[in-house]
Amino acid sequence: MRILFSGQSYYRKDNGQAVFMIRLAEGLAAAGHEVMALAPSEKGVATRYTVNGVIVQTVPALHIGHNLNITAFSDHLVEATLVEFNPDIVHIQDHLFLNRTVLRLARQYGKRVVGTNHFLPNNWSNNLYIPRSVQGVVHRAMWYNMLEVFNQLDAATTPTETAVAILRKQDIRIPVKAISCGVNQEEFYPRPHLDPTIMRRRYHLSLDRTVLLYVGRVDREKGLDDVVDAAEMLTNEPIQFAIAGKGMYRDILMEQVGNRGLGHVVVFPGYVPGEDLPLLMNSCDAFIMPSAQELQSIATLEAMSCARPVLAANARALPELVEHGVNGYLFKPFNAASIAGTVQLFLSKRQRWAEMGLAGLEKSKPHHLSNTIRCYVEWYESVIGRPAVTRTLQPEARLRVPAG
Repeated sequence: MRILFSGQSYYRKDNGQAVFMIRLAEGLAAAGHEVMALAPSEKGVATRYTVNGVIVQTVPALHIGHNLNITAFSDHLVEATLVEFNPDIVHIQDHLFLNRTVLRLARQYGKRVVGTNHFLPNNWSNNLYIPRSVQGVVHRAMWYNMLEVFNQLDAATTPTETAVAILRKQDIRIPVKAISCGVNQEEFYPRPHLDPTIMRRRYHLSLDRTVLLYVGRVDREKGLDDVVDAAEMLTNEPIQFAIAGKGMYRDILMEQVGNRGLGHVVVFPGYVPGEDLPLLMNSCDAFIMPSAQELQSIATLEAMSCARPVLAANARALPELVEHGVNGYLFKPFNAASIAGTVQLFLSKRQRWAEMGLAGLEKSKPHHLSNTIRCYVEWYESVIGRPAVTRTLQPEARLRVPAG
């Protein structure tokens, strides 16, 4: 099968959409499929390269922040790529500039087009500081903008049943299926013989405190303000919150921590490269995910696959992964006191940490990346076998794609 992916980023690995797209594309390539990915160029100019079996074609772009790129002059290159690669199916990852072009041109060439939804309006409105008084109106407009694209697709996926329910509430009119983002359990697995002091020293973490690790974008909607507030309530407890990652909100959080004198309780290891991440997760005592806007949370799945207990917000799709008192604990979203109380509960149950970690490991097994790849192949085949949506133009001539 020939599969063309398109999304706002590729090979950055600093956001969930990119991680999902990369792992699925590379997994499909490893399984013998021909895979190509279209993405905006981080350097602004078109380039082509191959990485781990995936041909990556970037298009000219203007980066305007929050993982958003304007690709207004990409029609010729996208059309040329479609003609040259001639995919059996096109898989878009969002409803933004590049994918509107991809959808329009793919339809002209009679291609099946599917999409995966990673979008929630809150992820944008929180970072854009949109006042709560108008968020309802803004969110409706954002959903309208998203569905304008997705309702033209042949079918869509999203990672969880919770995420499917959210889409159905928004009047999506195409078939929607839940398929897990998956986790690479060849990389993320328990390492009981690992010396945790090695990674803790590398990332300047405490050697004698219980370390609760967060990994992900350090942006406003992730609820990390509440973690800092909770840390202030827990200054007498032997704990440390490690907020790993990069994002627009990191400097603000670091200033908050410094101003409150919490530098020994909250630390910022920075971006953790892929080769270190499984080792760091295995070197910490638990994982914490305070975000109330997760449609799944790949990082939480990775922590579970490393047999780490998880403390998570009782919101959106996180309760699909975390069962309270079984593989971790759930706390109220947007509630620092609840986080603090849950941390204290966790500290009082030290004798159950290993048991909870193993329970999380078991819950992660159905999310093995190989299962995700198999499910996507079956889904692609089912979509290709359906009656076609009405098409328009046919290609007049084969175009030559520039290599960059």
